Amino acid sequence: MRRPKVLFVGRTRYLLPLPDHLARKWDALSERMEVRVLASGSGHDARFRLVPPRHLDGPRFYLSLPFEVAAELRSFRPDVVVAESPYEAVAVELARRAERSPAKLVVEVHGDWRTSTRLYGSRWRAPVAPVGDLLARWAVRSADGHRALSAFTASLVRAEGREPLGVFPTYSDLGAFSGPPAPMPAEPRALFVGVLERYKAVDVLAAAWRLVAARLPAARLRLVGMGTETAVAEALVREGAEWDRRLAPAGVAAALDGARVLVLPSPAEGLGRVAIEAFLRGRPVVGTRAGGIPDVVEHGRTGLLVAPGDVYGLADSIERMLVEPGLAEQMGQAARAASAAWLSSPEEFAERVLAVVQAVTGRPVAPPAGDA
Repeated sequence: MRRPKVLFVGRTRYLLPLPDHLARKWDALSERMEVRVLASGSGHDARFRLVPPRHLDGPRFYLSLPFEVAAELRSFRPDVVVAESPYEAVAVELARRAERSPAKLVVEVHGDWRTSTRLYGSRWRAPVAPVGDLLARWAVRSADGHRALSAFTASLVRAEGREPLGVFPTYSDLGAFSGPPAPMPAEPRALFVGVLERYKAVDVLAAAWRLVAARLPAARLRLVGMGTETAVAEALVREGAEWDRRLAPAGVAAALDGARVLVLPSPAEGLGRVAIEAFLRGRPVVGTRAGGIPDVVEHGRTGLLVAPGDVYGLADSIERMLVEPGLAEQMGQAARAASAAWLSSPEEFAERVLAVVQAVTGRPVAPPAGDA
């Protein structure tokens, strides 16, 4: 019995050869199924068909994607196509209808697709949001199966009347965050790690931090990340914050070791991987009751949660973590214990993906006529 043929389609940009952690993931998948990846990037690997980045890369990628997928449906003839989001799934659905392909479509739901045209990238994307909503919803409903990353993203699938075939996060290499955590620092230091974009609510963080700094002059904030909201970071630096535009995973782990709390003010998170990284370093999280953050952070046990956009609530919770005796230590220990639930190996991830593939086909994939 041959391995199932699976085409993975996504906007992720790859530079080949793959770094070690990605190589382990794709090697584990390739051991269990015949893999082809259609994405953006450059380099050579027989499993990957990469569209080189170009001017107006995003729009051109999505406009050409139905034709690229159609070509793969004809040449690779996959049993299953796995789309990285509902937007890639739109292109896949158009292609498989045009080609009358029997391939099954699995849509991965990493977050609320309705936020991508509203909170991500240029504000000029907002006018197309209603059309994007309709297309994405059509693709989700047209799909044969779905994989969600968290209870939150699973709820988005269920809202469309479908039940996910699997609910599990994508494999991430968290080795840099493993090992015994450093002792909790005595200094009142907080950390933000993430892209500086509207969907991370860095403006809300800045407003809350100014309240904290006024009440607690010894408090210090460190930012890690780049994005279009650099003016917010630059203003905070002028007021005493530290800012690292880029850090390797080991550097992020060290930054977590130097903080008492990670702040995650996002109004839209599919899961919140950085919260898991903080847990591994024994650090609690102050976050929002939004998206998948409450799936990771348990209010009052591994962190504190506030309403999205609640500047005063965010400031109060940060201050509590920085000054309340024993609070960060107690919650950090609970967070460290809770991190085990979110860890997996490349092999475990690949087995879960294979289970989704087998579920959507409904049976083991039979060899095509003429195969030995």
